[in-house]
Amino acid sequence: MAISTPTKKDGIVEELMNVGAHFGYASSRRHPSVKNYILGSKNKVEIFDLEKTAQKLAEAEKAMESFGAVGKTILFATSKGEAREIVKKAAESIAMPYVVGRWIGGTITNFEQIRKRVQKLIDLTDQKEKGQLGKYTKKERLMIDRDIEKLTAMFDGIVDMTKIPDALFVIDSKQENTAVLEANQKHIPVFALASSDCDLSLVAHAVPANDSAQKSIEFITKRLVSAYLNGKKNAPVKNIDPKMSKKSDK
Repeated sequence: MAISTPTKKDGIVEELMNVGAHFGYASSRRHPSVKNYILGSKNKVEIFDLEKTAQKLAEAEKAMESFGAVGKTILFATSKGEAREIVKKAAESIAMPYVVGRWIGGTITNFEQIRKRVQKLIDLTDQKEKGQLGKYTKKERLMIDRDIEKLTAMFDGIVDMTKIPDALFVIDSKQENTAVLEANQKHIPVFALASSDCDLSLVAHAVPANDSAQKSIEFITKRLVSAYLNGKKNAPVKNIDPKMSKKSDK
């Protein structure tokens, strides 16, 4: 069924359309789980029903806000070139771990082994910064530098992640299938910006929309980060033991 581009409306639907969130892929690439979120097609490109996308985004924001309220750890991940810088900045803005590049198998399911490699990076970097590599030969120092460079490229974004995350956020759940499956295996909820070729059944909080256009990626990512921050800001203040309060006043 061919349709025209969705009519602009006030609010979130208009914003989604302005960033091109309504564009999916050709119908031949559509995953069955996305069927109910497709409004039709234009020039052989499927068009998302942005009313439904807006609803799913609101649900994802609500969930993200609840995570922020209790300080849960969200691991941000993408290997898409157009999304890497956006995802990295988003994660850093709320002090969250991230993987921007190739997902290292076992990051979630074999975290103890991954953590050992991260610790190696921490130790080597610390030794270098303290000038403790002088005891090695020039060749050995060169090899250590190469190790640091390689480990940094792989694990720099998860250096401070000392346990498996409470949730995973990915751009394009199909491309990040390994990460999504690892999260599912550990019963960790997944947030995802997912286009028409993605299996939404694997994602707890899917936002069905364009996952290739930078404007769409940035818009959805910022919305979810803002929701996390709102949850954190509006988190109820923990009750303070009156006895402890009196001690601190002395």
